[in-house]
Amino acid sequence: MSPRLPLVRTRLSDLAAQAGVSTATVSRVLNGKPGVAGETRQAVLTALDVLGYERPAALRARPAGLVGLVVPELSNPVFPAFAQAIESQLTEHGYTPLLCTQSPGGTTEDEYVETLIDHAVDGIVFASGKHADMRASRERYQRLRGRGMPIVLVNGYAEGIDAPFVSPDDAASIELSVRHLVSLGHRRIGLAIGPERFVPAKRKIDAFCAELVAHGLAGSAEEVRERHIVGTLYTLEGGQAATSELIDAGHTAIVTGSDLMALGAIRAARQRGLSVPDDVSVVGYDDSPLVAFTDPPLTTVRQPVTEMARAAVSALLSEIHGERAPRTELLFTPELVVRGSTGAAPQP
Repeated sequence: MSPRLPLVRTRLSDLAAQAGVSTATVSRVLNGKPGVAGETRQAVLTALDVLGYERPAALRARPAGLVGLVVPELSNPVFPAFAQAIESQLTEHGYTPLLCTQSPGGTTEDEYVETLIDHAVDGIVFASGKHADMRASRERYQRLRGRGMPIVLVNGYAEGIDAPFVSPDDAASIELSVRHLVSLGHRRIGLAIGPERFVPAKRKIDAFCAELVAHGLAGSAEEVRERHIVGTLYTLEGGQAATSELIDAGHTAIVTGSDLMALGAIRAARQRGLSVPDDVSVVGYDDSPLVAFTDPPLTTVRQPVTEMARAAVSALLSEIHGERAPRTELLFTPELVVRGSTGAAPQP
């Protein structure tokens, strides 16, 4: 991290230019003098942050409290994106986030929760946590609610938990992907997806079966599961292995469960001397940072991270302030972003 610049008088003009105000207004804000509109004051404070200055102690907002944020490992770029978006929303409301990231063999979700309780957090946001695993016990969340701890669960729904849920519409993401590929003439479409015990994967699998049957590309859901779906891990290597199997079975288009898997799918095609998208089309999921600059740029389904983060934080703050947030699952509509990894189906 680059060091903060010293706040010296000769830099007032830089702050004024960044905030779009006069140097006199900047001076009034920095000295805490009255007579400055709230919006103008915020513009000056934002300019301080953007230009790398440390805010004077008198101008720093007093933290409203602590909020725990539990996310999976950060190797998948969508999870850092979620963490950053949620952290930004919490900070905007004066709360300090405590980020807890899980990794295989590392600190577990339950261990993190105990630590957060020891730190007297005001609430906890769980993103893609144990609530998304249909085999996992719901008791951990019921215990938290029994203690009066406000929680919000992101990306995965589980009945019987007294908490707000925020998720992307996983079924809609598959519908967008399949219909795009069908419009390009593809008739052999495969799905590389993570373990079905997780709610997002289960929803995608069910939607994929329904779409292939609806488009006349399979006779039954059982046929789709047997011939057109390969379960794997949400990693580049998992996507590569699943795609290899699907290509060998004659598929010309691959829908994947994450952008990392999609990059693995492209690698699998190239290892067979095939071109993407001339021979094989690939669709990712998440619209992670930098996938617009891969070779080829990745067609993917954009997960509405910012909107979901805003909804999750809003629901949590309502709970913290004693207002009951809706218990129905909030589903956010994804967006298909068409780039260079999909194209017309190859001619026989």
